[in-house]
Amino acid sequence: MSEQFSEVDKLRAALFQSIQAHSETSTGHSGDIARIDVLTRIENVILKIIQSLSREEAPVLVLKNRSSWSNVRFDQSLGLLMSSDATITTVRSDCPSSVTKFAQVLKCLLSIYRLVQSDSYATKRDIYYNDPQLFGSQKSVDSIVDDISCMLKVPRRSLHVLATSKGFISGDLCYLEEDGTRVDCNSSSTHEDIVSSAKFVLIIEKDATFQRLMDDEFCTQLYPCIIMTGKGVPDVNSRLMVRKLWDTLHIPVFALVDADPHGIEIMCIYKYGSVSMAFEGASLTIPSIKWLGLWPSDIERFGVARDALIPFTQADEKKMNSLRKRPYSSCQPAWESEMELMMRRKCKAEIQSLESIAPQFLTRAYLPNKLRYGDWI
Repeated sequence: MSEQFSEVDKLRAALFQSIQAHSETSTGHSGDIARIDVLTRIENVILKIIQSLSREEAPVLVLKNRSSWSNVRFDQSLGLLMSSDATITTVRSDCPSSVTKFAQVLKCLLSIYRLVQSDSYATKRDIYYNDPQLFGSQKSVDSIVDDISCMLKVPRRSLHVLATSKGFISGDLCYLEEDGTRVDCNSSSTHEDIVSSAKFVLIIEKDATFQRLMDDEFCTQLYPCIIMTGKGVPDVNSRLMVRKLWDTLHIPVFALVDADPHGIEIMCIYKYGSVSMAFEGASLTIPSIKWLGLWPSDIERFGVARDALIPFTQADEKKMNSLRKRPYSSCQPAWESEMELMMRRKCKAEIQSLESIAPQFLTRAYLPNKLRYGDWI
């Protein structure tokens, strides 16, 4: 048990060292105030641990359960949100089954405290390599950082812990990074002050489809637009970027995903959020997203070749049944009808299946006609 208490000592030292920093920044910019708020919240957690130790009691950490649907509520205008009465998990320092996680959380808190205090940043990978033996895997750090964000009730980006972005973006978009770097998404040069004349944003499920639209110069053929992909299930950075574009540009956001349960689920994450990030849902979701394609009804409508279709698996059926039971399914009757059609036909199709009609059918016919005639749901 010495591991977690040594982390308490380190945090306590950092806490007292921060008193001078607090007085120096108390009249600073709004960013300083936000930093002080995060530091204060971490200090409150550590003070409770110190108080428990002073009473010769085993310290505990209380984390909200981020994996249960029973802990979220659905708001049609905001998406999935963490319930105020969400169940909790108690991480005890005197329990063999949770003592390691207790130490892991304290180690992360120490790293975060130092980063916020010094106004510097690190990646989740950096935190993992601070003590790989303690964390065991990168996945542990990823989950704990989100647990801490939820526990402190601050956005994850306020913790000064970064994740490597996996998404791509292209089109009519220029913006400035916080360090002043100008990014032009129309060029190959390497989120603020966004400038764009784009008419819409198109979210694309897969990297392969994104690259196809790039190769066919889709962004300049029909309307000026912005295309982006999270390369499958989107990370928080990809979701934040789409939300920033929606908030700033006030233009429609469409989704192009495979006609299968996983594609629909990915679209729902952008639109409604996820259970694990419901505590930050209001700042990540885009409830106005429209489903542009690929619809199950498009398969027969456009004559997709039968040998381009993929039979349903048991995992597909399980995923689809799960989707149809989710609280947001009933508020989208047209989506529900498409899912029912997919279940009846017991088959699915990837976006690439449209190539069975013609090599450039997706970019020269399918997408232009849908956009031109408002064929979305």
